[in-house]
Amino acid sequence: EAIVTSEELGQDLEHVEVLQKKFEEFQTDLAAHEERVNEVNQFAGKLIQEQHPEEELIKSKQDEVNASWQRLKGLALQRQGKLFGAAEVQRFNRDVDETISWIKEKGQLMASDDFGRDLASVQALLRKHEGLERDLAALEDKVKALCAEADRLQQSHPINASQIQVKREELIANWEQIRTLAAERHARLNDSYRLQRFLADFRDLTSWVTEMKALINADELANDVAGAEALLDRHQEHKGEIDAHEDSFKSADESGQALLAAGHYASDEVKEKLTILSEERSALLELWELRRQQYEQCMDLQLFYRDTEQVDNWMSKQEAFLLNEDLGDSLDSVEALLKKHEDFEKSLSAQEEKIT
Repeated sequence: EAIVTSEELGQDLEHVEVLQKKFEEFQTDLAAHEERVNEVNQFAGKLIQEQHPEEELIKSKQDEVNASWQRLKGLALQRQGKLFGAAEVQRFNRDVDETISWIKEKGQLMASDDFGRDLASVQALLRKHEGLERDLAALEDKVKALCAEADRLQQSHPINASQIQVKREELIANWEQIRTLAAERHARLNDSYRLQRFLADFRDLTSWVTEMKALINADELANDVAGAEALLDRHQEHKGEIDAHEDSFKSADESGQALLAAGHYASDEVKEKLTILSEERSALLELWELRRQQYEQCMDLQLFYRDTEQVDNWMSKQEAFLLNEDLGDSLDSVEALLKKHEDFEKSLSAQEEKIT
């Protein structure tokens, strides 16, 4: 009877399970004694049937034994119910503690001040955070189930209702806290990603501008018309590439302006980079225009040299014609020479227009 009237219900789930195991052993022992009680009843019945002179005493003892036996079984049933209820409450406590422990473990990750140093590291952190958010989404069902279990246990175990409510509130507080942390960290990582995306675009564009400037400045001025024409063609190709990057410059500028409009924490750095990007683009266009003028001047010069050389060559040839002492020795030959001289004068007029 001391076992079934014990008020000890355990301090935690493991302790309750130990008590339940001991009680199961007691129940096994109790079941084994039921046959002994039955034997006592049968023997008493036999004695009464035989009209034993102590019949009244036998009946009294029989009733006393049966009453004690029924009382013991009733107490055992109550004890079993109490231990079962204690196990339910302690199992709830354990599940809540384990869930809170997991939440706090993930909360330490959420509280990290590492938001990435470059685009690749930010992307890696975002992927990791999205994995944590998926874990949280899966955990939400468990939190809801534990809250529902808390409501049920408060109804079925009113004596433990206040303690169960404290656990429930502790769980909800930790759950709300980690959800807030997750949302804040996701927002900060998105801010960091947008910044690093802008900075990566900035580095790519400024690096390309530097390479383009070097390319534009690389060519020496040509020494002939063909070379000058090739320079102008190549220079125009460079302009095509510059024009093709206009969308990239525009996109980078829009990204930077969006960061400024949102009041990004790195607004000063973004503003500085936007200024540099604009200046670099303007400097590249100015350099291209300057070189275009130089190449066109070079082209004009080479055309002048070519035309001068052609005129010099023509005059050298015509000078030999004019110095010829042959004045003809017949009418036909004189007429032929006159015809040649008229052709020369026409050619001279054409060259004169070219020269002037």
